[in-house]
This record gives sequence, C-alpha cells and structure tokens, in this order.
Amino acid sequence: MRRFQTANRERVASAAIEKIDELQAAIESVIKGKTEEVRLAIVTLIAGGHLLVEDVPGVGKTTLAHALARSLDCTFQRIQFTSDLLPSDVIGLSIYNQHTGIFDWKPVPVFANVVLADEINRTTPKTQSALLEAMGEGHVTVEGTTHPLPAPFIVIATQNPIEHHGTYPLPESQLDRFMLRLRIGYPGTEDERQILRDREHAEPLDELRAVMSGADIVELQRQVSEVSVDDALVDYLMRIVNATRETEMLDLGVSPRGTLALFRAAQALALTEERAYCVPDDIKRLVLPVFAHRLVVSSRFSSSLRRSEEAEAVLREIMKTVSVPL
Repeated sequence: MRRFQTANRERVASAAIEKIDELQAAIESVIKGKTEEVRLAIVTLIAGGHLLVEDVPGVGKTTLAHALARSLDCTFQRIQFTSDLLPSDVIGLSIYNQHTGIFDWKPVPVFANVVLADEINRTTPKTQSALLEAMGEGHVTVEGTTHPLPAPFIVIATQNPIEHHGTYPLPESQLDRFMLRLRIGYPGTEDERQILRDREHAEPLDELRAVMSGADIVELQRQVSEVSVDDALVDYLMRIVNATRETEMLDLGVSPRGTLALFRAAQALALTEERAYCVPDDIKRLVLPVFAHRLVVSSRFSSSLRRSEEAEAVLREIMKTVSVPL
C-alpha cells in the first residue's frame, strides 16, 4: 500500500511540474529574457499570495500581468488606479432599484480570480486601503454584508517607483499583504530585438491560450502546502527575521505575515524545482523579493539609493551575518 501511495504522489507531482512548465513557457512566449521574474510570478500564484511589480514605465509590468492572466482559464479584471478612483469602484456598492424598492448589490472588478491593479500607487491611500480586506482575508465587507471572493484569487499590482511624479507611497500595511515584489528591468539587446520581431505583424498576447484552469491552481496550492521544510531551515529563516527586527539600521523589521510569506514561497519554489522538500537556496533566493518591500530603513542610515534599494542593501548585509545550515 505504501509503495502504491508513493507512486501515486510521484505521478501527481509529475503532472504538477508539467503544468508549471507549460505556464512558464506560455508567459515567456510574451515576456522575453525574464525567466527568473516569470518563475517568481508563478511561485506567488501557486503559493496563494499576491504580487507587486515595481519598475519604471514601459518595461512590461502590465504585460506580465496580462500574460499570466491569459495563460489561466480564469476570470480576469483590470482596474486602472487613478487619483479620482473611489473605494466603491474597487469593492462595489449597493444601488437603489426604483422598480423593486430595494438596494441591489453591484459587484465590481475585484470579484475575479485574477485582478490587475494597474499603477496602484497613482490613487489615494483611502482607495488603496479598499484592497486590504480582499487581499488579506479573501472577501470584502460592504454595508455590513460580507461577500466572498472566488478561489483562486490573486492581485497583481503594478507601480512606478515612488520617486516618480504623481505617486502616493503604499502604506506599510498594504505592502505587507504582497507576498513578493519583483522588478522586471530592461531587456538585453537580443531579447529586445526579439520583442520587436515578435510584434512586427501581430501582438503575441492575442495568440496566448490558457494552459491551466482554476482547479489546477487550487490543486497546486494544496501540493505546495505538502512540501516539507526541515527544522534547520525554519531556524535559519527565523534567524534572518530576528536580525531584521534587532538591527539598528531598520525602523521596521519583518512581520509574522512576512515570515509566513517566505515560508510558503519557499515551499512553492521547491515544487517548481521538482522537489518535495526545501533547501537553503530556496530561502536565500527569496529573501529579497519577499522581505525588502516590508522593511523601513532608519533615516540615520539613509543613502543616495532609492528607498527600495536601501532595504535590499540592508538585507544583503544581514544575510552575510546569518549562518546557512549545512
């Protein structure tokens, strides 16, 4: 019986890896030369988290979100965040029906499996906060009524660096709800040449077809939770977390939500690498994208770097002081 169960788990794992590889290939048919960034986006998806993509305009932040959404056989909605957007435009509202004499609930774009919050930091903090309950608890409450969101549910938010004009910095509570933050960066010369050629006669996004269903994502999320993490790795993770809370270079260290985010993301990364267990490199590879956006650097240690780059520099120094389990 045990041999049969082991063989069955291996078949399931093989099917999972095949689905993940198909999703990676589909997205990379549009996003060229960004294998690691695409992999981290998939890790966020199957770990049940939310993704923040921060970079300068025009490098493919929104395209990455569209490519991921079109590769999934799920509902997708896009919200363009602007300075005049209201919270009710995000989470919905009740409208009085003159024919029935009652208020009818009108769901809005947040009620989708994949929600693109485009340029999220161009709206006011009041509207930004409308997403907190949805991202943290999987439902929204309006006028005393709680409305569940569909499963799976992922928010992919894009933002320009906060130093750019017309942006509102995301509050710490909002940033903490994003499992990962990644940057796409400029493409290499050959990759950009391929981007031009791919769009010479058609738009690759229009030809993208779904390779994974919502049920597939839910099953992958279940398999992620079964990836084993050794006690030595948990101790390694906790040493990093405690170092962020104790160093005088930071005013705000990693929260317990951030600790759990790295734990779950490491499990998801291990699954994408065809492993049923985590290794130290999973933790090291994810520390910056999972932790950096959650930290606040002390003004005494500020530098000429951007705020996000300052946090990454502090994290790199911390990683040098934490011993890696063998």
